[in-house]
Amino acid sequence: MRTDLVSEPGAATRPNEDFAGVGLPASGQGGCVIVLDGVTPPRGGTGCLHSVPWFTARLGGALTELTVSGRDLTLPEILARAIRRTADAHADTCDLSHSRTPQATVALARWSAAEVEYLVLSDAALLLRGPDGTVTPVLDDRLARLPRAALATEALVDAHLRNKEGGFFTAAADPAVAARAVTGVLPRHQVRALAALTDGATRWTEMFRAGDWTALFDLVAKEGARSLVERVRELEAADREERAFLGRSKTHDDATVVYVEP
Repeated sequence: MRTDLVSEPGAATRPNEDFAGVGLPASGQGGCVIVLDGVTPPRGGTGCLHSVPWFTARLGGALTELTVSGRDLTLPEILARAIRRTADAHADTCDLSHSRTPQATVALARWSAAEVEYLVLSDAALLLRGPDGTVTPVLDDRLARLPRAALATEALVDAHLRNKEGGFFTAAADPAVAARAVTGVLPRHQVRALAALTDGATRWTEMFRAGDWTALFDLVAKEGARSLVERVRELEAADREERAFLGRSKTHDDATVVYVEP
């Protein structure tokens, strides 16, 4: 099995809120990939004593353990249990009902000799390459489908869109959100390689339009995950002043890429 993993913070002055992991069971049969993108809270608090990196580390750790050991569980069941386990770790000290309680987007894949299972929640991305070279993106596009006007203020997003019907969903403190994820199962022979990415890395395709999903996958497979992140940083720096692409977005975002040939 070949793996390539890079996770880089958007700025050296703040911690990386992403999480990435590759799990291999002791039996040597199958494996999993997990990528989380912690949601940076605005000023004004989250109702929680803990940081976003604290949350993504615990949710990511729970997902890794459960995905490797819980072969009898579906990926939505695993996500629900991991969310519950993480919530229980700070329910006594924090207000988990707060709309900005620490949360994350999720890309999760697990494979065996027979099949590949996948789950995506919010704007993380999972790319699957078939034996003929075709790249299929697995995306939860609910956030992208919302009108820009609806995302104008954080208060409006929190009140009407975040983890609400008609809006979008993230992994926060409610295990029921796992049922909202995009999921599926493919025969193992239909997946030759896969890549899981946070939106800080998918900017190359989704924001800057430097290439489509196939071109992005080819770049990672041939030149490595580090090369994709470096190219994103170059594009961000070039648009720092004009902001023709970045708009109101932060110049640099945490960027994580995991590439696997199972």
